Amino acid sequence: MTADMTPLAGWENFYVIVGSSAGALIGLQFVVITLIADLPIGRGAAQAGQAFATPTIVHFGTVLLLSAILNSPWHGIASAAICWGITGFAGLLYAAIILRRVRLQTAYKPEFEDWLFHLVLPFVAYTMLAASACAAISQPRAALFVVAAASLLLLFIGIHNAWDAVTYHVFVQKSALQEKEREKAIGSRE
Repeated sequence: MTADMTPLAGWENFYVIVGSSAGALIGLQFVVITLIADLPIGRGAAQAGQAFATPTIVHFGTVLLLSAILNSPWHGIASAAICWGITGFAGLLYAAIILRRVRLQTAYKPEFEDWLFHLVLPFVAYTMLAASACAAISQPRAALFVVAAASLLLLFIGIHNAWDAVTYHVFVQKSALQEKEREKAIGSRE
């Protein structure tokens, strides 16, 4: 079987688009963090960042890694499946770490949506990666569609979480700071 005849043939464009998107969003996250860096940092902000911001970069990085794995010139699917399977199992371990971090941080009380997008859906995506690696030899076509779905899920989770974090900082943190400044200004006039 030639390289063009492997089950991976035909996925190049998908992973170029998905991987490029993940890479661009990683860069955008750095820009956003830089722009909000001058906001005052509350108690437990570092813990909250490890629980909520860092995983977003990890999910985008995972999508970028999967794109590299699935665009590599493999001669068959087995080696690629081992790589994405290891990625899936590592993601499951990371999801357990994030669960611990979310529970330990005190800066923010997570709501249902936070549990869903920061823990449940990433766990599902990484489980899909690990399971599809196990099925890749017997069902390569189906396994590749599961990997693609997991990649998109991680990308959309990252987009949601990045947007959620930015809107939280802009509408909650910044408005709280502005309110404190207004109160201080009113207090100094009296």
